[in-house]
Amino acid sequence: MKPIAFSAFSFWLALILAGFLGIHITGSFVRSQKNHTLIFTKENTIRNCSCSVDIRDCDYCLANLMCNCKTVLPSTMEKTTYNNHLTIWFTDTSVLEMLLNFTRVWDLKLSFCGTTALPTEYLAIWGVRKLRVNKIKGRFPEQSVTISSSSNEKEDSPVMHNKDRQMLVYISFLDTSLFNGYSLLKSYSVENVSSITEHFPSLLYSDVFSTSDNKSYVVTFIY
Repeated sequence: MKPIAFSAFSFWLALILAGFLGIHITGSFVRSQKNHTLIFTKENTIRNCSCSVDIRDCDYCLANLMCNCKTVLPSTMEKTTYNNHLTIWFTDTSVLEMLLNFTRVWDLKLSFCGTTALPTEYLAIWGVRKLRVNKIKGRFPEQSVTISSSSNEKEDSPVMHNKDRQMLVYISFLDTSLFNGYSLLKSYSVENVSSITEHFPSLLYSDVFSTSDNKSYVVTFIY
């Protein structure tokens, strides 16, 4: 009888140990997941979410369920820099413009969740190096563009300093009409721009950009 009792005890001990290890491994796995930020607008509200899993584009219910979300008032928005991946779901250009005005981001995904065609507007995006675009609720293939510089810059650094202590600043202008249907995503970059006002005098709002002597711009047009 003693060997049988010992075997039963060993069996239950093994189960308890396995359960403990499973919980520990699962907890470590969850903690290792890198959260990314999701911002979406719906019914005149802005929701800022931290998500540990990828959410299907424009699935608002799933985002509210799976992510840690909070409502943000436009009047309380402040300039924010996103070092991790940022996804924005939007339905109109006015709210998207407002969000981008308060955002400096390196890795960005924009998903159009609306049904009404967008006007041709050019929105400024600060610091973006990688952009993904999803059009009309995923009815077209997702496209992406990577913005690079010919200078010797670390791939994981959105801003760099060269030997002359000159700051390299990335700014892109996005044509919002590209979300209206399928077209090949294109981009064109101009480097070593010391003054956006002088180089692009007809560009809307070009006079608001700094003309500091220690800045060199990489200006990219995405269309």
